[in-house]
Amino acid sequence: MEHQFEPLKNDLLLRAARGEPIERPPCWIMRQAGRYLPEYHEAKGTHDFFECCRSPEIASTLTLQPIDRFDGLLDAAIIFSDILVIPQALGMTVEMVDKKGPHFPHPLRDPEDPQYASVLSRDPAAAAAALDYVYAAITLTRTKLAGRVPLIGFCGAPWTLLCYMVEGGGSKLFAQIKRWIYAHPDESRRLLAHIADVCVEYLALQVRAGAQLVMVFDSWAGELGPREFQRFAEPSLRRIAEGLPRRLDELGLPRVPMTVFPKGAWHSLDRACDLGYDVVGLDWLQDPAEAVRIRGDRKVTFQGNADPGVLYGTKEAMTEAVQTMVDGFWGGKRGWIANLGHGITPGVNPEDLRFFLSEIHRLTKST
Repeated sequence: MEHQFEPLKNDLLLRAARGEPIERPPCWIMRQAGRYLPEYHEAKGTHDFFECCRSPEIASTLTLQPIDRFDGLLDAAIIFSDILVIPQALGMTVEMVDKKGPHFPHPLRDPEDPQYASVLSRDPAAAAAALDYVYAAITLTRTKLAGRVPLIGFCGAPWTLLCYMVEGGGSKLFAQIKRWIYAHPDESRRLLAHIADVCVEYLALQVRAGAQLVMVFDSWAGELGPREFQRFAEPSLRRIAEGLPRRLDELGLPRVPMTVFPKGAWHSLDRACDLGYDVVGLDWLQDPAEAVRIRGDRKVTFQGNADPGVLYGTKEAMTEAVQTMVDGFWGGKRGWIANLGHGITPGVNPEDLRFFLSEIHRLTKST
């Protein structure tokens, strides 16, 4: 089904992602629709987290809150959802436990676990189709945005999703997933490839619904060393980068810019620049100038990368953090999307984020 949306009035993010010359770096913030905003809690009400994700109206309202509050300072909206909707679509139970985070009551224990065969048997198209509420939220949000800024769709990377599916939630040791990759490497790679195929279908349907750029969050990439990153994370990331444009062509849809965020995998930045994504997200462990040196003349845009914790600091500290990014990323008037190096945290004062965004605008206005 073709949707008719109002023309885009601010295409700065899309031009930056494509590596085109830009008048200033576009700004948006990971998790910008979230718990740090008082209006988030008002709109969420008594609904639990996944109920909000499954309600197109609530998800759309939450997506638009930061765009309204920081009008003129943000150059993109990102749909309110969660990376763990894919394991849910693959038949696994995921709960969001208050003050604890995501929890899988029955994680994948080993390849003999009946869930392993069940997950692999789930057709990627059928799994993606089960997430129709995400597509409805995207279409509704695009309509409400009325072309103000582009809308970003996203998914979790296969490696990160598998970590959650095996560990049963967040982890400090990652003992279970390490057991999988070292004791069952072939089974792990098979599952990662299957998850990648679901991601391709899921992202393609997000684009059909109205997403104008898509992002792949590999939040646990830093748990892998260089060799293991090449063996387990990289192939599935590449599978998405190659598979999504092909799937969009099959559906008669235009290709959109793609971002990958391999958080913590600083050792593999050079390889990440060759994965086939238009944008590579950087966390705060990367020095901006050094990242630009590693990128060289490759047409890859960087996104990031201030420490989210700087928003708890003084205005002087925030200005210094922005200046470091400007000095490192912004010399060529292209190739940078301003962001934090990870998601904004719940305790941040929204007015401190406003100052941070304003400083990005101020310090790049005349440079």
